[in-house]
Amino acid sequence: ERLIGTVRREYLDHVLFWNASDLERKLNAFKGYYNGYRVHAALDGKTPKQVGGEMQLTVAPLNQFAWLSHCRGLFHTPVAA
Repeated sequence: ERLIGTVRREYLDHVLFWNASDLERKLNAFKGYYNGYRVHAALDGKTPKQVGGEMQLTVAPLNQFAWLSHCRGLFHTPVAA
């Protein structure tokens, strides 16, 4: 229930979808963001992919970074430039 609430509050309440295939495509985009770039407090500020060893994120210096867009611009994360 917690995951469903998060998906609904953070994503579905902010996007429109036209049919089942459009919804599935948008949920897959959110899944990529949620598992790869969104940090989780329960994981000590890491992403699920970091914990699983699938992805390594680099720390972006405060004077040299760019914004990476996710889910058609709904979310942005800083990345090292």
